[in-house]
Amino acid sequence: MSKVREVTKEDVLAALSKVKDPDLGRDIVALGFVTKHAVCDGIVDVVINLTTPACPVKDQMKAQAEQLLRALPGVKTVKVEMTAVVKGNQGPKSPIAPQVKHIIAVSSGKGGVGKSTVTVNLATALHQAGARVGILDCDVYGPDIPMMMGLGGSPEAVNRRLIPKQRHGIKTMSIGYLVEDDKPIVWRGPMVHKLIEQFLTDVEWGELDYLLVDMPPGTGDAQLSLAQIVPLTGAVLVTTPQAVSTFDVGKAIAMFKQVNVPVLGIVENMAGYVIEGRVDGGAEGTKLELGVGSQRQDLRLGPGGTFRAVVHLFGQGGGEHLAQKHGFELLGRVPLNPSVRVGGDAGDPVTIADPASPVSTAFRDVAGRFAQAVAKREYFVAAGGGLPILQ
Repeated sequence: MSKVREVTKEDVLAALSKVKDPDLGRDIVALGFVTKHAVCDGIVDVVINLTTPACPVKDQMKAQAEQLLRALPGVKTVKVEMTAVVKGNQGPKSPIAPQVKHIIAVSSGKGGVGKSTVTVNLATALHQAGARVGILDCDVYGPDIPMMMGLGGSPEAVNRRLIPKQRHGIKTMSIGYLVEDDKPIVWRGPMVHKLIEQFLTDVEWGELDYLLVDMPPGTGDAQLSLAQIVPLTGAVLVTTPQAVSTFDVGKAIAMFKQVNVPVLGIVENMAGYVIEGRVDGGAEGTKLELGVGSQRQDLRLGPGGTFRAVVHLFGQGGGEHLAQKHGFELLGRVPLNPSVRVGGDAGDPVTIADPASPVSTAFRDVAGRFAQAVAKREYFVAAGGGLPILQ
């Protein structure tokens, strides 16, 4: 009877080389993701280190690796551990906030699109995935981050450096902590520039994977100042589906191109409202006409007379059209839901207050695609190539 050949480290690497990163287009061995591949008496112990803890295909990659390793002759037990270390910005280095790996502007062309809501929920979703995250509120004229994060009062200062106020695991800093709630900020551009600079240099941010910067609406002084003060990894743009919002976001895209800041992707917020209900005594299959403004939507009742419809209050497809037109990624579509407003007013983002809701799921999907976009950018910059996520 022939003896089964013992599995070797070379066998393990050969098997793992069949696992590919779908974004980078190379296998995890060639990418250097396999940081441990120990073999002893048929027991295989592997560590795969990804570029972000928020990788949306992490579980699939782990399952594929386990399947390939178990199929090797002589393997008795397989242990695959998934870890992640976010690589820092591979672009120009700056002495400002040196422990922050990525500074990302979250911006929009106009107000009222839910930019701050996207910022806080993206931050909490990234933190829930294991990333170290901070929020810098640069919306000087309308700082909403303190209310949305349930924070207030003056920040502590140690050795002339401000300590970020923290909740839900997120470090935050805002002009809202330094002025009275009802006091307006009437500043010219140079003062806004100085404040942003101080918030980056005089705040003890510590080690962060992502610092999300909540920008004021439009394409004004704050956006230009931020791009001048520190090298940005990129920008995330927020829009609603209607034409007036996507038109203004087009201006923001042009502005970021002008200052050489890559657009990582776009988030379409308020993308449809789900209406659910039940008609007493309604038979399954019965036709129901639903009035939506001047339009009518035909539905069929489900079991027990139930119905469900998505109403596109602000139109649909605006974010996807922008992404296709300019050649970058649609990071996600977040539906309209009253729980988002309730959580924001109470200081508990919906990803914290109602993590099982469809809106929270949408924000986690956005966080995963955002993390992928950052990782792709850093890979192509380090490789000396172009940035396929911005045309």
